[in-house]
Amino acid sequence: MIEEKSLTLENAVLVGVVNSRQDENQSKEYMDELEFLTYTAGGQVLERFTQKIDPPNPKTFIGSGKIQEVLEFVKKHDISSVIFDDELTPAQQGNIEKMLKVKVLDRTGLILDIFAQRAQTSYARTQVELAQYQYLLPRLKGLWTHLERQKGGIGMRGPGETEIETDRRIVRDKISLLKKKLVTIDRQMATQRGNRGALVRVALVGYTNVGKSTLMNVIAKSDVFAENKLFATLDTTVRKVVIGNLPFLLSDTVGFIRKLPTQLVESFKSTLDEVQEADLLLHVVDISHPNFEEHIESVNQILKDIGSLDKPTYMVFNKIDAYTPEPWDENELIEERGKKHYSLQEWKETWMSKMNGQALFISALNRENLMDFRSRVYDEVRKIHVTRFPYNHFLYPEILEEE
Repeated sequence: MIEEKSLTLENAVLVGVVNSRQDENQSKEYMDELEFLTYTAGGQVLERFTQKIDPPNPKTFIGSGKIQEVLEFVKKHDISSVIFDDELTPAQQGNIEKMLKVKVLDRTGLILDIFAQRAQTSYARTQVELAQYQYLLPRLKGLWTHLERQKGGIGMRGPGETEIETDRRIVRDKISLLKKKLVTIDRQMATQRGNRGALVRVALVGYTNVGKSTLMNVIAKSDVFAENKLFATLDTTVRKVVIGNLPFLLSDTVGFIRKLPTQLVESFKSTLDEVQEADLLLHVVDISHPNFEEHIESVNQILKDIGSLDKPTYMVFNKIDAYTPEPWDENELIEERGKKHYSLQEWKETWMSKMNGQALFISALNRENLMDFRSRVYDEVRKIHVTRFPYNHFLYPEILEEE
């Protein structure tokens, strides 16, 4: 019975807006991502609602007419969750719930819920719990009090019934306790990193679901969990890798995402220490995604936020096996030929051609061009290694032979 229940998908609808910060195309892209997030959390999207509104309604985020439209659909189709693509204020969330009589989540709450599912280690669970309590604190008053929390489902994981109903003082005490616990764990992890010696450190970074864990498994011959869902990996995994007799440490980090909740950035800073302390970053990109350039910008912004944007970086364009340009007929004058029609070769001749050879095109899944990838990583690691260990660089061959 338990197994059967876990396979039941929860009916949900999505709500997004078009405004001065995001046009219709961007809004659609964000909603596509939100639908994937909902699926990852265990829901199925039955409908999407979008409204042009700027600024958002301070009481209900969207207009009253659109709220009524959502309400009618919710009643008719047995919807249990309404998920907004943007972060709602506690007041907006409470007002909308009173009107719709169902759970109302925003993107932040949804991501936190996924993280609660995905956290495996004590460290990751502590980080997620801290982020959840920080998100919960301003929303304590009347949070889902008219709903039956025991039903579970999306947005119901994490802090339990008793914690949700406690007052702000107890929640603040819990946040303080979790922060102290993280400080202790951080010291332990810093010691562990120090004990790894002076080996060169390489970190895989990138948007969520771009294939970092798959690449990690191929290069490190490890068994890091990889799945076609967002945030398949939360815990940083570090493996010792040897290429051509040259050892180095390779770490797989949590995937980034647009509109990443500030609570998560703050509580996962220690996880991102692996990125900050890396000697070389491999920025993995899913080139088959139609908006991969925007993903690159999002990752670079987070790297900038944690002071790691200026580190030596190789762009690794993954999933070339899945890349398919949209067909374009030059005889049809409906639209101009644009980036979505580019072949891989044409992409390589754009801004990518100005990267001084620091761009790689591979398929980790099908192992395409991995020999070139290993060779280039070897060359970069060797440069750093020779600087760090000037007296034993002769141990490592100049030419990498296929293993």
